[in-house]
Amino acid sequence: MAEPRVLRIEDAGMLTTVQDLGRPGHAHLGVPRSGAVDPDALRLGNRLVGNPESAAGLETTATGGAFGFAHAVAIAVTGAQCEVRVDGRAVAWGAAVPVPAGSVVRLGRAPSGLRAYLTVSGGITVPPVLGSRATDLLSGLGPAPLRDGDELPVGPPFGEPSGSEAVGRPRPGTVELVLGPRHDWFTERSLRALDGATYEVLPASNRIGVRLGGPAIEWLRPGEELASEPMVLGALQVPPNGQPVVFLHDHPTTGGYPVVAVVRPDDLVVCAQAAPGDRIRFRVR
Repeated sequence: MAEPRVLRIEDAGMLTTVQDLGRPGHAHLGVPRSGAVDPDALRLGNRLVGNPESAAGLETTATGGAFGFAHAVAIAVTGAQCEVRVDGRAVAWGAAVPVPAGSVVRLGRAPSGLRAYLTVSGGITVPPVLGSRATDLLSGLGPAPLRDGDELPVGPPFGEPSGSEAVGRPRPGTVELVLGPRHDWFTERSLRALDGATYEVLPASNRIGVRLGGPAIEWLRPGEELASEPMVLGALQVPPNGQPVVFLHDHPTTGGYPVVAVVRPDDLVVCAQAAPGDRIRFRVR
């Protein structure tokens, strides 16, 4: 009898979740889009192992993790560049790698970047919720963050792994902003200073938002309240203390603090892969 196609979490690391391309289109129900915060990395990993780009994989955070397979699979690791080992043997990052039955795959700590993606031939086939298998930290939809000893079902292979290899992406620290919709809530001095300002990524950051420390973005009308309004991916929201937050994929669908600007979509990966202590520099388009 064939071994069941199961992935076992041997070491969940700091935070490991199941992610696909998310569940967009439900904001009117109060449901965030969720999904991989570096979606291009997930798409690439799925292509490398012969999956559809939308297949679910694992998103690890900072410290990597270890994952056991009762059956033979092909895996790929993309996103943050990290050491990858199969049963202690170093293998390629950013390429399809055959993994024999009974093996353990370990992802190490990334020297740069924050989130790595482990894709598996056949994809992770936990039951979908609202059309997605993604873990959503804010709403609690999808599977809970993974713990040591958890087991996840893996589907049958879709196709043959690719012979291609990924090229590591540079991690520029500059992010372009488009002002609005509530830039009129802030002082002219703060808006001028925002172009070229540098902020440090704080440890309280997560998949909901990247919390930044740096020059305060001053409210024009301190103490005035703004009615809750819809929030978008990449919104740069500013609470009364003036320290901004960049909303990522698990962000709330509404918020009551003003949004001074929105991150250009192509630059969101810089925020998604920024680790605590990294610096992000803003440019206003």
